[in-house]
Amino acid sequence: MKIKQIRPESVEFIPERLEEGVLYISERYRTAVHKCCCGCGREVVTPLSPAEWSVKRNGGRVSLWPSIGNWSYPCRSHYVIRDSRVLEAKAMTERQIHRVKVNDRADKTAQIRRTNHAKDTAAQVQKPNAKITPTHEWQPSMHWLQHLIRWWKSL
Repeated sequence: MKIKQIRPESVEFIPERLEEGVLYISERYRTAVHKCCCGCGREVVTPLSPAEWSVKRNGGRVSLWPSIGNWSYPCRSHYVIRDSRVLEAKAMTERQIHRVKVNDRADKTAQIRRTNHAKDTAAQVQKPNAKITPTHEWQPSMHWLQHLIRWWKSL
């Protein structure tokens, strides 16, 4: 890795020109952006959400989790930012990358489902006599465990 240290900078809007070694964090737009730490100069955008990345601050230091895998860039760099240090991570096989992408999509889908469910529940609470509908229909042919799993996934 060319960049060994990264400095956090809080911004409302991401600047047009990024400096190497700076992690721009927009709380308002829940996004962190930096130049790829391998030195290729590519812009790396990390959306901040429970299903994507999270930023943790510790004084003037910052951590970004999970790791950044620039699989679609020619450099294919993979690293972690922990306490403002850039730590090179192990290279991954195509199969491992595919698995990560599948898991990421599933996490994002689950987050959207939870967010929508919470909004629906809040809307139902605001209507005093509203009937709360189940997230799935009861099907007598399904085993009770399948109903439990379906219910759990809908949360």
